[in-house]
Amino acid sequence: MPASERLYYSDSFLKAFTGEVTGVRELGTGGENLWQLSLNRTAFYPTSGGQPFDRGVFRATSKQGGIFDVPVDQVEEDEAGAVWHFVSKPLDVGAQIEGLIDWERRFDHMQQHTGQHLLSAVFLKELGAPTVSFHLGESSSTIDVTSAALAHHSVERVERIANEIIGEDRSVTIRYAERDEAESMLASGALRKLPEREGTIRLIDIADCDVNACGGTHVLSTGQIGGLLIRKIEKASRGVRVEFVCGLRAVRTARRDMDLLAETSAQLSTGALELPAAVERLLTEKKAGAKQRQKLHQELAEFQATQIATEAPIENGLRLVTRAWKDRDRDYVKLLASKTVKAAAATAVIFCAADAEPARVFVARSSDLDFNCGNILREQLAKLGLRGGGSADLAQGDVPSGQVASLQGSVSEAIRGAAEEAQAGR
Repeated sequence: MPASERLYYSDSFLKAFTGEVTGVRELGTGGENLWQLSLNRTAFYPTSGGQPFDRGVFRATSKQGGIFDVPVDQVEEDEAGAVWHFVSKPLDVGAQIEGLIDWERRFDHMQQHTGQHLLSAVFLKELGAPTVSFHLGESSSTIDVTSAALAHHSVERVERIANEIIGEDRSVTIRYAERDEAESMLASGALRKLPEREGTIRLIDIADCDVNACGGTHVLSTGQIGGLLIRKIEKASRGVRVEFVCGLRAVRTARRDMDLLAETSAQLSTGALELPAAVERLLTEKKAGAKQRQKLHQELAEFQATQIATEAPIENGLRLVTRAWKDRDRDYVKLLASKTVKAAAATAVIFCAADAEPARVFVARSSDLDFNCGNILREQLAKLGLRGGGSADLAQGDVPSGQVASLQGSVSEAIRGAAEEAQAGR
């Protein structure tokens, strides 16, 4: 099948075109009917080079003379270079269509892609950081640059220079070079990178800034990028990932950020400029509050542990306490178990935190008792097909709420038996 003539190569601003269907392929998608159509010529951009596909419609005429639209939901290029348009309604080979590009999506991609060329060029020139990958996402775009780290002031300088070039409205032109000429340009530093393919190479030239081999869609001048905002810097596998937005995306992002700042400022009853100090104050108060709560938890656990231990009787030299709580979290119940066995001699506890499913059971003993809590709990949980364990002094395991009573009973019997064996051996 002959390759489609790609109209966007020469005119990225082409919003409508005419063409002829040259191929139809049906896709099996498990219930939903989808087809792929190829054309003799197309202005739809297929996913390639980090830039997503175009969307739009095919406008065709039925055999009865009626005009109807077929949405184009996705566009891909195969290994042979054919461009395939994904549709939910097939057209016959030979059908004449008018293609209409989703212009808002296309122009947004043009702004982001040309902005990426510009940003990559400035990073390379100013910081010696070449771009190794590019991704254009639905809400933001990223480039990965080879750099150990990027200082904040360096990123600000790159952003400022890029926006100065946008303000200068430099021309963005398309030209072509044969392979040997392109290789000479690459060797001299006039070309930033070169794809591994033969034949004529398409070049995107930002005047007095950057020349780069690229098959994507681009604006006509840097002014049409409309502004560039670097959003985030983070580590990546091959260096540093830079997230950015251009044009109307930058405007929408800035508006969203301002709305969030205004909402947060109102909640904290402070101005936007005072937010960092207000947040720092809240974090300090949170840290102090956490320490205070921990102290209160310790005091409450000690008080409650003493009360539990003194109320429980000793039978055959063992004070065995079994309790369950639905209104206490697991950390507190674990703390309470430790405090209770320290509050009185000859004490063992089987406490349960039933605040969530599954419940968590804690088994603990005072230091004067001679049995292993971890072994006992592990053995009894295994009988239920469950797992758990711990040290000789404290063990824990999760169990469905409906089996808590049964587990507490079997663990109680095992503890009493272990205590009796220890007493008999003395």
